[in-house]
Amino acid sequence: MSTTIGIIANEPSGDLLGAALVRALRERLPGAQFVGVAGPRMLAEGCTTLMPQERLSVMGLVEVLKELPGLLRARAELLRYFAAAPPAVLIGVDAPDFNLGLEQHLRRRGIPTVHLVSPTVWAWRPGRVKEIRRAVDLMLCIFPFEETFLREHGVEAHYIGHPLADEIPLQDQGAAARAELGLAGSDIVVALLPGSRRSEVSRLAVPMLETALWCHQHRPGLRFVAPMVSDSLRALMVEAQRQFAPELDLRLLSGQSRVAVAAADVVLTASGTATLETLLLKRPMLVAYRLNRLTYSLVMALNLIKVPFAAMANLLAGEALAPEFLQERCRADLMGPALLAMLDDAPRRAEIARRYAAIHRDLRRDAARTGAERILALVRERGRLPRIAV
Repeated sequence: MSTTIGIIANEPSGDLLGAALVRALRERLPGAQFVGVAGPRMLAEGCTTLMPQERLSVMGLVEVLKELPGLLRARAELLRYFAAAPPAVLIGVDAPDFNLGLEQHLRRRGIPTVHLVSPTVWAWRPGRVKEIRRAVDLMLCIFPFEETFLREHGVEAHYIGHPLADEIPLQDQGAAARAELGLAGSDIVVALLPGSRRSEVSRLAVPMLETALWCHQHRPGLRFVAPMVSDSLRALMVEAQRQFAPELDLRLLSGQSRVAVAAADVVLTASGTATLETLLLKRPMLVAYRLNRLTYSLVMALNLIKVPFAAMANLLAGEALAPEFLQERCRADLMGPALLAMLDDAPRRAEIARRYAAIHRDLRRDAARTGAERILALVRERGRLPRIAV
């Protein structure tokens, strides 16, 4: 009889992590069935999705409030499904505000629960650790400082490294990436990554395009590429360029974010998983971000942020190797000069690449295999797997 594993990934970054974990679990349980919420990468691994991933992909305090009724309905649907057909284990991938509530309900019904990617309780809203204790049997941590913090607060946690660090080679990929995009080795290339969510692109497309135009006006020979994760986000970028930077020679790519970053000399990226991917590809970056104004005001007024940097790349480095341009500082007259300064400082870029390579090595722990083994040990301990499973 096949084993069913529930897995919920709410957004593209979770889809990436979930796909690697599904592959590792299937190697150990070839007949396992995976069902839940999946994006294209998880679907390619054979997952069954109960609803479109986009239905759950919402970010920000104010934005979540607007979509809250629909999110609650979606969670109720998933709860009913898994209560009626209990899986051997339920794995929530990131998206803690959605997944922890689902995990808590199912854990009360005797279903083992695992959460992949610790909520940033070490960075903001530390009181959430109580909810984590109630919701999960096992927390899989992808950054080294998380396990100690969570264990000190009574959460069973294990550091497994980051799947992206395993997937991305330690060696520089620049020459192959440029060849794939038809770029010359002598080209000076800037990659623009305005985000993977509609809310991000709608707020970052214009300042990024204006920054690129500023740089083009001061350095006409630059080449600009922008990978877009979907046709709808590509359309947003096209319209923003038509209005605000029609004379900019910008090459829009369908997906290919990793290729674009590897081919670039400097990357201008939204904060989020993209900063980690850029770090792992050893490319210097500038980080831009804008939240909804009300969301940002609430975060600052309530003193919810407990860390000095927004970008994970800077948190891992322990310093601002990637200059951050947040909220009102996210504008062309500040980002443009900083971007050209980075391009002009070859020793600085070389030192950043060296530092990023060292972090990359530290994050390589065969995360998917390690995570899969931890998950199977948990469910076997609970008697929910055959003894023969290895």
